[in-house]
Amino acid sequence: MTAIEMQMQYDSSYMMTAVGEYMTQEDDWDRGFFLDPAWEKQQRKTFTAWCNSHLRKAETQIENIEDDFRNGLKLMLLLEVISGERLQRPDKGKMRFHKIANVNKALDFITSKGVKLVSIGAEEIVDGNVKMTLGMIWTIILRFAIQDISVEETSAKEGLLLWCQRKTAPYRNVNVQNFHISWKDGLALCALIHRHRPDLIDYSKLRKDDPMGNLNTAFEVAEKYLDIPKMLDAEDIVNTPKPDEKAIMTYVSCFYHAFAGAEQAETAANRICKVLAVNQENEKLMEEYEKLASELLEWIQRTIPWLENRVAEQTMHAMQQKLEDFRDYRRVHKPPKVQEKCQLEINFNTLQTKLRLSNRPAFMPSEGKMVSDIANAWKGLEQVEKGYEEWLLTEIRRLERLDHLAEKFKQKCTLHESWTDCKSGIFSSGKVELLTQKDYESASLMEIRALMRKHEASESDLAAHQDRVEQIAAIAQELNELDYYDAATVNAHCQGICDQWDNLGTLTQKRRESLERVEKLWETIDQLYLEFAKRAAPFNNWMDGAMEDLQDMFIVHSIEEIQILITAHEQFKATLPEADKERMAIMCIQSEIVKIAQTYGIKVVGENPYTVLSPQDIINKWEAVRQLVPMRDQMLQGELARQQSNERLRRQFAAQANIIGPWVSTKMEEISHVSIDITGSLEEQMGNLKTYEQNIINYKSNIDTLEGDHQLSQEGLIFDNKHTNYTMEHVRVGWEQLLTTIARTINEIENQILTRDAKGISQEQLNEFRASFNHFDRKRNTLFLETLNVQNCRSGHVKTLQISYLQKRNGMMDPEDFRACLISMGYDLGEVEFARIMTLVDPNNIGVVTFQAFIDFMTRETAETDTAEQVMASFKILASDKVYITVEELKRELPPDQAEYCISRMTKYIGSDAPSDALDYISFSSALYGESDL
Repeated sequence: MTAIEMQMQYDSSYMMTAVGEYMTQEDDWDRGFFLDPAWEKQQRKTFTAWCNSHLRKAETQIENIEDDFRNGLKLMLLLEVISGERLQRPDKGKMRFHKIANVNKALDFITSKGVKLVSIGAEEIVDGNVKMTLGMIWTIILRFAIQDISVEETSAKEGLLLWCQRKTAPYRNVNVQNFHISWKDGLALCALIHRHRPDLIDYSKLRKDDPMGNLNTAFEVAEKYLDIPKMLDAEDIVNTPKPDEKAIMTYVSCFYHAFAGAEQAETAANRICKVLAVNQENEKLMEEYEKLASELLEWIQRTIPWLENRVAEQTMHAMQQKLEDFRDYRRVHKPPKVQEKCQLEINFNTLQTKLRLSNRPAFMPSEGKMVSDIANAWKGLEQVEKGYEEWLLTEIRRLERLDHLAEKFKQKCTLHESWTDCKSGIFSSGKVELLTQKDYESASLMEIRALMRKHEASESDLAAHQDRVEQIAAIAQELNELDYYDAATVNAHCQGICDQWDNLGTLTQKRRESLERVEKLWETIDQLYLEFAKRAAPFNNWMDGAMEDLQDMFIVHSIEEIQILITAHEQFKATLPEADKERMAIMCIQSEIVKIAQTYGIKVVGENPYTVLSPQDIINKWEAVRQLVPMRDQMLQGELARQQSNERLRRQFAAQANIIGPWVSTKMEEISHVSIDITGSLEEQMGNLKTYEQNIINYKSNIDTLEGDHQLSQEGLIFDNKHTNYTMEHVRVGWEQLLTTIARTINEIENQILTRDAKGISQEQLNEFRASFNHFDRKRNTLFLETLNVQNCRSGHVKTLQISYLQKRNGMMDPEDFRACLISMGYDLGEVEFARIMTLVDPNNIGVVTFQAFIDFMTRETAETDTAEQVMASFKILASDKVYITVEELKRELPPDQAEYCISRMTKYIGSDAPSDALDYISFSSALYGESDL
């Protein structure tokens, strides 16, 4: 049975019930019971007025309802007017059988409309039976005025009652429950008029205790402004305990039909408002996306040149300030931009989903502002950022090395210059002054011999200092290779020392040649003085070297390196007993000289002729060496403590990183499980994801703690860590990926909820779609290896780390899997049809079908949305069936802002009979759905 047949059956059943109810009153009359005179009066007046409201269209009327319909002519005319159809030709005779024939023609027409007349015959109408006549008119009213009323799946009497309840619900003192006593005070009729024409009645001035005034106001306004004749008397309604239901229904139905056109216009206006509101919201989202994308790209373009600036500073302090600025960028400036980038992607996906749901074309951002463009710009920023950090650390290590070498160069130069100009060393005056004097020309034999030996000691001293000069030159060379900012001063200083050294060598050779020429003239030599000088000089040089080594500066980066220095120092201390023996041997020589002088009465005048070193000098230097040894111990132990503290920092950082890294990987996998889980509703999945998101946000304190440990490590110049494979950069990347993944997953579920609600898709259908999709998504499990290059901060070697992530590749199917999925769901696919479907689900031709595209396709197959044709039909109603609409009509039917929106975008309608303000709503409706240019 079709829906139309079911409706006709229902209407016929209702009509039979209504006629039966009316005829029950007639049976009561036949049994001696009288129809309530008040009701009969009300019906006669109401039905007569109702008939005349239609007969006046044929320029006629009736005066007495039971007499004027007796010949059947006006009855047939009434049916033609209200049905719009032609009845059979009436009989023109005035005999009784002519009248009965005409009435039968009218009754046959009523029966042909699906109404079964019970106990109503032509004879009773011809005889002027008032109750039968009223029953027949009530049947006509039900069929042609009330039966077609339909409100929210209810029709006829129930539909009319529901319409009245809905329209009068907001009004005080109005409670429509029936068609009799609910209308006695007149407020319900006034509320209906005010609801549709508030300009006709001031409802706030009406009083419930003035029913006569209320009813007369409603009757007069309806007759004057709404073309509804006065069918009732206020006195009859007020003075009757229960007004006649049929009279009230007849009169109220006139209001329904009077306002039906306004209802239709209101519905059309609401549809247009809805469509325009969607379009305005989408345009606002597009503008917000463009603005946010422009600001983010401008920030990236401003930041990259700053990160690409590789101009090195000359001092360690300046470079450390650059590093601190970079840390501020990482901690303060970049995180909000990461959030903006994530929000931009979420806004873009939400906008595209809303456009799909409202049958709008996809949003195409301005050139250079696509999500992929922003992602590429962000990738370039991170690459430059990584290179900038590596450059900063390299420059800091270089400057640290340069500062150390410069200080060492300065110290060695000071020692060398002190040696060359020494007043208490081997020579009593400067080295150059000694080598250029000619004291041997007037010296005695003993003095000549002494000068010769003294010169030999000088050569030994010169040879001992050769390594120092070479060390100075090597340090200067390294400073030049490392691009030391004050290399010119270093080079000049080094060149002066080398020139001086070459000059000393030349002068030494010349003096030796002069002394050798006169050596043959002198024979006596004091062996003991010579032996003392020979042994004292190297021992003195050894002590000088020992003092230099004990005061030598050092730089280390690990416990192993400081242990090497401590071991070397312990080895040096182990040589002190042997050195002490040498010292004692030298002192024994001096004692032997004193003993011989005392034994043979030799008077020793002055110092040892072969050396300026005295026994007291040896004693003093030896004591100085002994004092420097514990000081060196203290320095090494202090450095050992610092390295141990650094080691603790490394372990502390590693302990947290080895927990946080796996935690991030685990949360990534858990989120992927939640996103493909089909158990529970989308809201429950959203709740689970929100819980995960909150847990991740709460975990941020651990990341901040790790950042603090990382900062302490960098401040302590700790650049490598053997206790973990996780670097701070790796943890940051993982954390940012985790935040982005949870935000994107939540956005996907929100879009699914939006799709479900907008399309009317049930939870069971969505679960069925997800189950089908998951079954054919055969390539989910993929092992990703992320390779990180970590440079050892001290050695410069590169260590490669591979971090594994087991991720779920969800939400993607190959075309063949998608074809199999559609076949399993009952689709009969040919190559052409499948190619058409693929253009819908894979418009960019990337070779995969996402879950969101799958859902969009399935919802298009099962749900309906607004179309351009529906919007055109709505505009046509507002335009009174014209092919154009005027500015005045738009302003009258639509809210001001949406009326202005249409006026500003509609093109002028070109037509010979169109007014000057005519607008083309057909092209505007097509443009809303991407079918033409707006």
